[in-house]
Amino acid sequence: MEVWNIVSRSDLAILPNGCVTDDVSGGLVALGAFVAGFLVAQICKMLIGVLERRNTGVVDFKTAVGYMSKSGGMPSGHTASFVALVTVLGLFYGFNSGVFALGVATALIIMYDAIHVRYAVGEQGKVLNVMLKKNGKAELPVVEGHTLLEVIAGMVIGVMVGGGMCLVFG
Repeated sequence: MEVWNIVSRSDLAILPNGCVTDDVSGGLVALGAFVAGFLVAQICKMLIGVLERRNTGVVDFKTAVGYMSKSGGMPSGHTASFVALVTVLGLFYGFNSGVFALGVATALIIMYDAIHVRYAVGEQGKVLNVMLKKNGKAELPVVEGHTLLEVIAGMVIGVMVGGGMCLVFG
């Protein structure tokens, strides 16, 4: 009978896919996916905005960068970033783990909020600004939400970025 010499380390975990990792690397890959998902979505948003405006006028650097910091629009950066993080959590810790379930629940709240609450507030803000302008008052900044298609696009980006991060760093 062969005896294995196993050193017990509390910082190592055997993942459902059979890989051994430390919790630090899984967390760092998840955070990296979160940031990468947001950046990819915002760059896509900038490219879409620039392509839409190229026929109507000149797009300067300030306008292009403005698309990257814009709330709302195609695709949803919040959705892309959080779905990328949740994808990494599922691939690292298992799709039946508690941390994945918590991530999915939070992602659903973020997506619901983007489609319903923030979208409605943005539409109400536009109407309010029309009323303020008619009365000679200063307009308020409007924070836009997302349509279902914009959130779905963010989800697709998030899954691709999260899966890619696991392929590269997992």
